[in-house]
Amino acid sequence: MVEGVKADDTVVLAYSGGLDTSIIIPWLKENYGVRVVAFCADLGQGDDLEKIREKALQSGAQDVVIKDLREEFLIHYAFPMLKSEAVYENVYLLGTAIARPLIAKHLVEVAREVGASAVSHGATGKGNDQVRFELGVMAWAPDLKIIAPWREWTITGRNEAMVYAQDHGIAVSATPSSPYSRDQNLWHISHEGGILENPGMRTPPDVYTWTTDPAKAPDTPEWVRIGFESGTPVSVNGTRLSAVELMETVNRLGSKHGIGRITMVENRLVGMKSRGVYETPGGTILYAAHQGLTSLTWDRETMAFAQSVAQRMARLIYDGFWFSALRESLMAFVDKSNEVVTGETDLMLYKGMVTVHAQSSPFSLYSADLATFDGGKYDHRDAEGFIHLFGLPLAVRHHLLHKRGEH
Repeated sequence: MVEGVKADDTVVLAYSGGLDTSIIIPWLKENYGVRVVAFCADLGQGDDLEKIREKALQSGAQDVVIKDLREEFLIHYAFPMLKSEAVYENVYLLGTAIARPLIAKHLVEVAREVGASAVSHGATGKGNDQVRFELGVMAWAPDLKIIAPWREWTITGRNEAMVYAQDHGIAVSATPSSPYSRDQNLWHISHEGGILENPGMRTPPDVYTWTTDPAKAPDTPEWVRIGFESGTPVSVNGTRLSAVELMETVNRLGSKHGIGRITMVENRLVGMKSRGVYETPGGTILYAAHQGLTSLTWDRETMAFAQSVAQRMARLIYDGFWFSALRESLMAFVDKSNEVVTGETDLMLYKGMVTVHAQSSPFSLYSADLATFDGGKYDHRDAEGFIHLFGLPLAVRHHLLHKRGEH
């Protein structure tokens, strides 16, 4: 039990309406005697939010706060991550990880508004999200108590959680035959649990809920043009869209062509490996489009450094350090380097693949006069002196090894 939380205190629960958070409401009331305010963040998960409100109230919540955070999620979290080209372990586009700091920030805001002494979440004691939520809370309100039921109760898994829900008259979508734990927002949907916990088994087709099977996707490729301003996507096929409209558009296109499916075994922050299935159709398109433009507008050294920043940024996001000083400092480089990432990228979508075919930018570093095989301004004779100096260390090393009889 968390010390300092008294009966009749108010606790704000990060509530999704899923299995875990649904049973936490009655559990908090039974074990702490507190009033529970459910906070639901609308990140574009597609749920009927009024039904979620009703479900929370029926489960025993005193009140329900729902916030539409879709624009904020994309503009201040997902799109800045896109600008950094952060990818965890070269595969995962961080759809769940990037949402958690935003939820934590607003969880604290709601707690302040209702005078809560504590907040609560449904993350398990073996997952990454417990760290992400709690680091976010610590960044904004280290005085708030945090109740993590999965670290306290005797429930050992999802099957027992389903029994608890049934005993308390709470309807949940999870069943023993479909026990997957899912997290969806405008950026992606993740799937974990059930048969997916066996890395030797192929991903069953019924796991996917968003994207078309690439084998059944259209037989005709589709072309899409993504426009950027300073690294932020702003248009699709020449039509300027709001952040939410743009994301919904690229998600539809990507889903239609089976783009963005991955199955990976990843290294969790807490020290174990886990297996997850992710669908990120629109995000995959946007990453490819952004990379298409940076190949045109970043010089070699900027690109090399940006790759190291991307790797570090991915770790910070995955580990829950979005609100850290280092992440903010790295973001200064990301923003500066993206000032030239303005223009358009043409991509082809076809049976699970997205490929860059053309890109244009007013900040293009590409010089046809230098790159052409037909004449141009390049003087081939300049290469001789360059190669001599570039390879000079190799020649010096050869003479040293020859002198020592080792070459």
